Amino acid sequence: MHLKVNDESHEVTVDVERTLLSVLRHELGLTGTKYGCGEGNCGACTVLIDGEATRSCITPVTSAGGRDITTIEGLADGDTLHPVQEAFVEHTAFQCAYCTPGFIMSSTVLLDRNPAPDDEQIRSALSGHICRCGAYVRILKAVKSASSEPVQSEGGAS
Repeated sequence: MHLKVNDESHEVTVDVERTLLSVLRHELGLTGTKYGCGEGNCGACTVLIDGEATRSCITPVTSAGGRDITTIEGLADGDTLHPVQEAFVEHTAFQCAYCTPGFIMSSTVLLDRNPAPDDEQIRSALSGHICRCGAYVRILKAVKSASSEPVQSEGGAS
């Protein structure tokens, strides 16, 4: 089966019952995409397929063949982080960082579609993600920072 992942072509022989997450991690060594709940509920396994945020733990690998797949490893341009990745670092928008790749992937899709989302639009786009460490406030600040809208200070001024 042919997979195009992070702009690289891969030929993999896989059981049709396997998930995309399993193949990414175990066959291609792309471990940035995390296994969380295994049911598509937590968002840790989120990748982009043809520009859409997709839960790879419930996506059969066969449905991804021939499509453009981007993992967290594919966002950076060499040593230059993607602006959303940069914002997450700048705002320390993680603690254990297990959920971070999924949040970054969905944030990237949001900002590609809407470069200046308001807080409610950000919350809505990330509503299917779970952070067990409770870094939600910093995550929201990071996404806002990566957007074209200024981040509001605690006092309300920008």
